Amino acid sequence: MKRIVVIFLLGIVLFSCGSKKTVVTKKSQKTETEEVKVVKKSSEPEKETDPINSNTSLSATERYIETYKSIAQKEMTLYNIPASITLAQGILESASGKGRLSVQANNHFGIKCHTWSGAKIYHDDNKKGECFRKYNHAKYSYRDHSLFLTTRKRYASLFDLNVRNYKAWAKGLKAAGYATDRKYPQKLISLIERYKLYKYDDEVLGATVSRKENFKETIHVVAKGDTLYSISRLHDISVEELQQQNNLTSTTISIGQVLKIKTK
Repeated sequence: MKRIVVIFLLGIVLFSCGSKKTVVTKKSQKTETEEVKVVKKSSEPEKETDPINSNTSLSATERYIETYKSIAQKEMTLYNIPASITLAQGILESASGKGRLSVQANNHFGIKCHTWSGAKIYHDDNKKGECFRKYNHAKYSYRDHSLFLTTRKRYASLFDLNVRNYKAWAKGLKAAGYATDRKYPQKLISLIERYKLYKYDDEVLGATVSRKENFKETIHVVAKGDTLYSISRLHDISVEELQQQNNLTSTTISIGQVLKIKTK
């Protein structure tokens, strides 16, 4: 009996002293770091690309024409002044947009102050420190050029001329006193011929006939006493045109030399 009791008690002790195992489940925490790229914006505004003035294949005069031809054509539509004349004057007076008056004052036609009450700039011309008009934009210079010609009596005779006849307009401007340079008409005509500025007149007028059909060719045999200047005056063209038409690289000519002259 005692033996049974001892065994029973021993079993209780063994049961109560048994090792307890605790299972701990540890969750793994994975920390993800998101990389954020900061793009620093420039404080300077983006510059627009000018397809005309960035085109290095064009000369300064060609860039000028491409920039202002549409303005000249609009003025022709409104005021009946040949676009070819306006462009040629702009090229000549502004040095293809590089002259001081055009750069600093947007004055492309050398128009002086006269009764002008707007902004002004002073520039040496026929006299030192003469007053010239200053504009906020070149297009206002073009508009003022149109108004200058249409509102002054001295230029009224220009508007009796055929708008296609740029030669007559060039001579008319000089006769009316627009410029003091005696070669002013020839310079305008030379620019118009060289850059074919008359095509912008044709576009406004809707012309379909080629200008080449209006040319006539004359033969001139150089005689004693002839010079390129005297021959150009005789045939009403510029010396530059005469040289271009005959592939002359200088003003030297000889007696008996045959010159081909194209005129209208």
